Amino acid sequence: MSRRQRQALLPRYLTLLITGALFLAPVAYMVAASLAPAEDTLSGFEVFDVSQWGLHNYAGVASSLSSDSTGHLYQFFLVSFTVTVSVVGLGLLVNSMAAYALSRLSWRGRDLTLLGILLLLVVPFEAVAVPMFYLYNDARNTLWIQIAPFVGNALSIFLFYSFFSGIPKSIDEAARMDGAGPLRIFFRIIAPMSKPAYASVAILTFLAQWGMFLWPVLMISDPSLRPLPLQISVFAGQLPPAWGQVMAFGVLLVIPVIIVFLLFQRWFIEGVASSAVKG
Repeated sequence: MSRRQRQALLPRYLTLLITGALFLAPVAYMVAASLAPAEDTLSGFEVFDVSQWGLHNYAGVASSLSSDSTGHLYQFFLVSFTVTVSVVGLGLLVNSMAAYALSRLSWRGRDLTLLGILLLLVVPFEAVAVPMFYLYNDARNTLWIQIAPFVGNALSIFLFYSFFSGIPKSIDEAARMDGAGPLRIFFRIIAPMSKPAYASVAILTFLAQWGMFLWPVLMISDPSLRPLPLQISVFAGQLPPAWGQVMAFGVLLVIPVIIVFLLFQRWFIEGVASSAVKG
């Protein structure tokens, strides 16, 4: 690369660096504040004094959530983990099979169904939350009600549909000539070829479900069934607010997201670069 080319790329790299710093700054402050003394939590750059760091805020969170009256910290993690993993796992199966039917099979009403799914993409969850509240009111305070409404997802179906549409249909035709049926073609050929799409959908679904707040607020009043986002709002609303412990709770909430992204980042990046997220 010539010197002129490097100079031409410099503004782009500076823009990316500044943008990345803006996104990372709140996270860095949260981590530093969770390790800083309680009295320095809201003291600006004093939280970055490494010599004062410790795990006292994390110990405070654990001790504050260690009884039947307040709920146990591990319970909130277990509820969030159970709900999120169930939604992601079932969603990958259901939505990918629905997308396969839309992209590879011929059946009456397929185009109309696809149009309906595309229209659902522009409908925010807040617009249907209250009708869903009245529809599922009898199932409040259950794990099921936190899982079932979110297994089918229009965005996930569209992402799978876009990726599957980019796979040559000649592969399906060759498999049919060998005697394979639709299910065998899907599970043995299409699904293994679509790892980037599965990784992209898994991460996006995990992010959305792990941070779900509005629906639990409406449907969950039992402390033992609260997911982490709902519990952290309850925790932050206690008086007087212990901001250091709130920051520590926030870090605990973010760590699983980072772990999931690191595990699937290679396929996620491939999915971003492919037709899985185009359109």
